[in-house]
Amino acid sequence: MNLRQVNIEILVDTKMESGCDSSPFLAVDMKNLNTSKRGVLMIGTAIGDRGGIGSVVAILRDSGLFDRNHVEYIATHREGTAAQKIALAVSAWCKCFARLIMGRIYCFHVHLASRASFWRKLFFVLPAYLFRIPVILHLHGAEFHLFYERECGAIRKWCIRTVFQQASAVVALSDSWVKWLRDTFIRVNAVVIYNPVTVPPESKVVRDVGTVLFLGRLGERKGTFVLLKAVSLLSSAGIAVRLWLGGDGDIDAIRKCAADLGIAERVELLGWVSGDRKSRLLNTAGIYCLPSFNEGLPISLLEAMASGMSVVTTPVGGIPEAVSDGAEGYLVAPGDAEALAEKLRDLIRNPELAEHMGSLGRRKVIEQFAAEVIVPKVEALYGSFQ
Repeated sequence: MNLRQVNIEILVDTKMESGCDSSPFLAVDMKNLNTSKRGVLMIGTAIGDRGGIGSVVAILRDSGLFDRNHVEYIATHREGTAAQKIALAVSAWCKCFARLIMGRIYCFHVHLASRASFWRKLFFVLPAYLFRIPVILHLHGAEFHLFYERECGAIRKWCIRTVFQQASAVVALSDSWVKWLRDTFIRVNAVVIYNPVTVPPESKVVRDVGTVLFLGRLGERKGTFVLLKAVSLLSSAGIAVRLWLGGDGDIDAIRKCAADLGIAERVELLGWVSGDRKSRLLNTAGIYCLPSFNEGLPISLLEAMASGMSVVTTPVGGIPEAVSDGAEGYLVAPGDAEALAEKLRDLIRNPELAEHMGSLGRRKVIEQFAAEVIVPKVEALYGSFQ
């Protein structure tokens, strides 16, 4: 029997991608699935969800990558209840399997991170390996090294190692991550493709030199508590400073910490910000600060640099490949609140220096991280499998 002539009924949630509840049945006529040109199947977090993967995929889509390369994107994870997440994962798996057996794809592009993200994607990757479809694993997890080295036993490590070694290519976000992959998994085809960023048109903005901006998941990994301590040190030294915290995470703990440090009136919790509101913040604040303990290559940092903002951050993950200490901004050791406060103070007191660093940062993003630079590298990788 020719599988391309078979009609299969797949049980999935018909409306869960739109956030609605409905009957769990959807008929997929696989006879019609092979009518379009073979292309790339890409999976990852739902576009529009919070986090780096969704942001990267949105930039890839908006750059025209999907249209030029016949990319079909299937979301495997979304924000919502446990039931909604499970329903989406099951639906996505059925859709991916249908594309595999109909021969509609020549390449499978998988965005993944650590922990649950990896194990969830495992169920999608294994069928692709069985069908001998080239698989690109696009690694985003800032703590993947900790997940592998500290949280996995021998069997799980063997599983992860096998998945990575069987991949046709593993995309890492920096040279440092490529080195870790090659040192850890030995036989792995790891390549560097930086996260892309959309560079806004150049415009003259008036910045509030005493305002420090942070965007991301509030908590320990991103160094938010260290940043609060640094702001308290600046406040105690008589430096006029304000802190804007945009993001979700440990909101209550952050609010309590600010109160305990006596800087509650200097800290504004903005919630998760996006779109025009984010653009206004990036064009208003004086300094962007991201004192993370672990990172891949944070989109928020690249967006701040693209807007022309000076940055103070830490030399973790791919950040040193975007920020040279003393050029586009300052790098301080993770957890060092005193050093963080010192660098923030220097930029607050010297707005001309902050403006100069911001201009250097914008230039570097345009040259190395702009979507116009990065997307052709993704397309070249696709082309190697055609």
